[in-house]
Amino acid sequence: MTDQQPYVLGTGVDEFERLGLQARLWADAAVSAWRRAGIRPGQRALDVGCGPGFAAFDLAQLVTSSGEVVAIDESEPFLEHVEAQRITRGLPWLRARRGDVQDLDGALAGEAPFDLAYARWLLCFVGDPEAVVNGVARALRPGGALIVHDYFNYASMRLAPPSPSHQEAVAATVEAWNARGGDPDVVGRLPALLDRAGFELTHLVCHQRVARGTDSMFAWIDTWWHTFAPKLVELGRLSSETCATLLAELAERRGDALAFAHCPPVYEVIAVRR
Repeated sequence: MTDQQPYVLGTGVDEFERLGLQARLWADAAVSAWRRAGIRPGQRALDVGCGPGFAAFDLAQLVTSSGEVVAIDESEPFLEHVEAQRITRGLPWLRARRGDVQDLDGALAGEAPFDLAYARWLLCFVGDPEAVVNGVARALRPGGALIVHDYFNYASMRLAPPSPSHQEAVAATVEAWNARGGDPDVVGRLPALLDRAGFELTHLVCHQRVARGTDSMFAWIDTWWHTFAPKLVELGRLSSETCATLLAELAERRGDALAFAHCPPVYEVIAVRR
């Protein structure tokens, strides 16, 4: 987001923990997509909207010390974490740069072309996803790949057994997201954006995950609502009573083998710059 519309989930300890868990739970999809896109040692990779850097760390290990990773984000706390972990993990070929992902030309001034770029749950939050896609196109070499993981049909989230409080929270999330200039269904617009930017769409699949109450994936849903439902209350989009009911229901279903969550569909997109 811009300075006027900061990242809605904030950069507190709870969000660091949630993002770390999310990265682990979705690591298999990320690595599989990078491999499909042809990642290999010696390449230059760009992590667009890197957050605390969980994807950037993995990318750096895959391109090895013969390659390079540049991680871009606006958040100072996130970039400080990237820098600290870069040193701790011994990844001198990973560099963090502060910048607006909607102005990558400015953020990447002086950088050589990249072989691939990755954007995970980024386009859904920004006000101008087309500016991001166009910026990535200019940052990539011809034949370079953009890999995206993001949402479409977000409102299809469900809990089973059915939960009216959960459905109210989902509807409030979509409303709040749109009101702040984001788009929880951004992948529906992405093929056209890619085509206009000079990309060829080569891969498009949906990761639809179902999380039983006993699964680790259920924690993805659980931690999301524990972080975001109170923010919906602060934004005036959800009543405190509904929030409390939802969190209590989640606590009851945690560990219940008869309960499950239909997770928001995550779409995987790979496009190659012409």
